[in-house]
Amino acid sequence: MKKFKVGIAGYGIVGRRRHIYIDQHPNLKVVAVCDQNFTESNYSQNGIEYFSNTQELLSTDLDILFVCLTNNVAAEVTMSGLKRGLHVFCEKPPGMSVKDIENVIVVEKANPKLKLKYGFNHRYHDSIRKTIQIIKSGELGTIVNLRGVYGKSRVIPFSGGWRSKRELAGGGILLDQGIHMLDLMRLFCGEFIDVKSYVSNDYWNHDVEDNAYVLLKDKFGRVAMLNSSATQWQHKFSLEISLSQGYIELSGILSGSKSYGEETIIFGKRDERSDNGQMESKTIKFLQDNSWKDEIFEFADAILNDSKIQSGNSSDALETMKLVFEIYFSDEEWRVKYNIPKP
Repeated sequence: MKKFKVGIAGYGIVGRRRHIYIDQHPNLKVVAVCDQNFTESNYSQNGIEYFSNTQELLSTDLDILFVCLTNNVAAEVTMSGLKRGLHVFCEKPPGMSVKDIENVIVVEKANPKLKLKYGFNHRYHDSIRKTIQIIKSGELGTIVNLRGVYGKSRVIPFSGGWRSKRELAGGGILLDQGIHMLDLMRLFCGEFIDVKSYVSNDYWNHDVEDNAYVLLKDKFGRVAMLNSSATQWQHKFSLEISLSQGYIELSGILSGSKSYGEETIIFGKRDERSDNGQMESKTIKFLQDNSWKDEIFEFADAILNDSKIQSGNSSDALETMKLVFEIYFSDEEWRVKYNIPKP
């Protein structure tokens, strides 16, 4: 059985969690990791080599690279991995700017035999998969509009303070967390052609946003609303989808922190006989988060079968990054304050 040797660049909370699921695949094995916080470098333990920088990691014998680094170096290390002939899985966001992912795509196209995948793991949550199934079935008609809230209580999470610094992150709560909701909205509706927004850092006073209030419109005139917030004192994931013959409500999302509550989906069919909007509905609760494992296994299968990356490919990453920066650019005051270029 072919065993692919995997290296992980960035061995914090995310890198360690990826390690767990990488080793669960019968064809993958982590053989080397690196992190700038390691006090020692270039030593082995339990069959794994440990390094304090990516250059040393990339000099080892690898087949696959997982990039779990800060936004300011993610694109650079992704390109380095591709140039060394490695398949690459990179966490979201793909970089600090649209230009970052455009540069990565140039290198990707120069290495067409390699697989490149981005970690938009919300697509792999069971509630999202059920939503896709319902929408595709047509049983509730076509999408009319979407309303989403994705929020937590601060910009700086328990995993470190770099997310609050523009020179390291490139953006705040929208780029770090709201990007997941935007990716899902694109998944359900396709591309959006008109963007209106207000972006603010008035509460936490970092040089990155702590709130983004967004209106998006697609070519069919459907509108999506989003509040991506770092002033949501009770962490929240909520997405409401109105359809021509019913509705879908997603609430909560299973995560490592367990702070977003139960992952549930409620859906119901419109009753034309009802005058008060009451409809019969069905609720499903999801008790396990298989998203990280399923995402990694799909990546491994694409490598093993030499098949295309279907979800979370570089095109998805580019279009979602464009949407993030269209939102930044749309707010004139924010655009001028931080010199945001048009995507």
